[in-house]
Amino acid sequence: MDVCKAVQNYLNKMVADVSGMKVLLLDAETTPVISTVVTQSQLLAREVYLIDRVESRTRDKMRHLKCVVFVRPSPESIQALVEELRDPCYGDYYLYFSNTLKKSAIERLAEADESECVREVQEYYADFLAISNEVFSFNVSAPANPLYIENSSTWDTKAFSRTTEGLISVLLALKKKPLIRYERNSQLANKLAAEVSYQIQQEGPLFDFRKPDTPPILLILDRRNDPVTPLLNQWTYQAMVHELFGITNGRVDLSSISDVRPELREIVLSSDSDPFYKRTMHLNMGELGAQIKTYVDEYQTKHKSSMNIESINDMKKFMEDYPEFRKLSGNVTKHVTLVGELSRRVEIDGLLEAGEVEQSLACSENHSADLRTVQKLIAQSNIPFEMKVRLVCLYALRYEKSSSNATTSLIESLRNCHDATEKSVALVEAVLSYAGADRRLDDLFANQDILARTKNAFKGLKGVENVYTQHTPLLVKTLLDFAKGKVKHENYPFIEGGTRDKPQDMIVFIIGGATYAEAREVQKFNASNPGLRVVLGGTSVHNSASFLREVSDCVGKWVKTGNASNQNLVAVGGQQRIKTSRLD
Repeated sequence: MDVCKAVQNYLNKMVADVSGMKVLLLDAETTPVISTVVTQSQLLAREVYLIDRVESRTRDKMRHLKCVVFVRPSPESIQALVEELRDPCYGDYYLYFSNTLKKSAIERLAEADESECVREVQEYYADFLAISNEVFSFNVSAPANPLYIENSSTWDTKAFSRTTEGLISVLLALKKKPLIRYERNSQLANKLAAEVSYQIQQEGPLFDFRKPDTPPILLILDRRNDPVTPLLNQWTYQAMVHELFGITNGRVDLSSISDVRPELREIVLSSDSDPFYKRTMHLNMGELGAQIKTYVDEYQTKHKSSMNIESINDMKKFMEDYPEFRKLSGNVTKHVTLVGELSRRVEIDGLLEAGEVEQSLACSENHSADLRTVQKLIAQSNIPFEMKVRLVCLYALRYEKSSSNATTSLIESLRNCHDATEKSVALVEAVLSYAGADRRLDDLFANQDILARTKNAFKGLKGVENVYTQHTPLLVKTLLDFAKGKVKHENYPFIEGGTRDKPQDMIVFIIGGATYAEAREVQKFNASNPGLRVVLGGTSVHNSASFLREVSDCVGKWVKTGNASNQNLVAVGGQQRIKTSRLD
């Protein structure tokens, strides 16, 4: 199960089946899908000489070129394609859609093709962003694409439709017809599981794959059951870059750095085309420092050898190696710049000190010490205000049920900070409304009964590899339970059917967004559990800022509609469905 290879295979079919010079037309959704798995030079090598957007109407007519179109079958893209076919710029058109195409859309395209220039129409199921071999996303998050309306039990119709279609696409791309399980306390997960099951039945022939000995599992989880993981600072390369700068469709914006070179204002991070990044993306900062030094030494060695040109043969060899040498030079500069800026941010923002307190709040129970350190950091001027808010959020989540809970006084301390805003301070109560103890399925902090507290205390005595990476996402426990066959059926019911067999293939999808910390754990899990292959997906991939934006947006909607207090979720019997914009 490799989501990157699945998208690359679809792309290879598109461009290989169309011989000669060609144009590639994409839309707003398929542009990042393609750009994350292939480079422009790789497309050029396959005779793709022009890449443009299908909605652009300023293109020159070049009837000698063939045109490959890859778009989502959305109303906007269908309309743009209709306008293109009415006044074609190219000789032949090969139309590929990233998801299932409605009959009405096919009829509209046929009517518009008066020049009879359409040669092929196909569905290639790449309706998702393949972030790495084991991770995918739909880029659906608030405020642009809210998940909820009215209350915590009601999907936004547009987000529901997009998520359902995306999951169907992932299953078809991976050629899996799974049994579907969902987190019992999440009505959103229940409704999504029921809808995906219904659509699989509706699309019967498309899911007619060879039946495996053990059926694959699609497990639908809810971010609200683990709000801690997206609130923490991250200390591994990929996750840290996303936390401090943000990774958007494989690109990182460094324009905020004052002395950055022009060519480094936006950089690409791709595990597929960058061997160094692939090797180091899950390493912590200490290991990364050693790797970056080795990388620079390797470059310097090659640079010195390139200067020893004493013969025609030496010159010939240098010219043959020069493109690779230039690529290595640019890559070294990129990673040295990025790692240097990460180190600078750690120092000036006091992240080491704050990170240690975060890990204590996430992993161990020591109320008086935690309260003192949080109060101390709120008073420090070098700690960014958003970091202070996250510390109070973590404190509030851990000690929500404690008789000594001092969340109210900590909120007042936040308000007294010189850079405080009421919207930011309100995030603490919003996080509790979104994912407080009564909303979660599991005892996230292992502190709600004596047995759990005892286990947690012994766990804390074992010692850890790194004080900044003590926390383990809840997802790890869930995966281990599935691998050992110990998962509780009542907590993760099947939407239809069932099996007692341990799964060999699992697609885990998190409503409300996955994180790069969880992506790293999935990579480690797959490496150490060869009997179970896991792919992780989410409506989005969060850092702490995007997670808190989504929390604020969701809870804000619940308050406006008077449903903020309606948070106690119960198991939903039967299969519930919600009306979508897609025709059944």
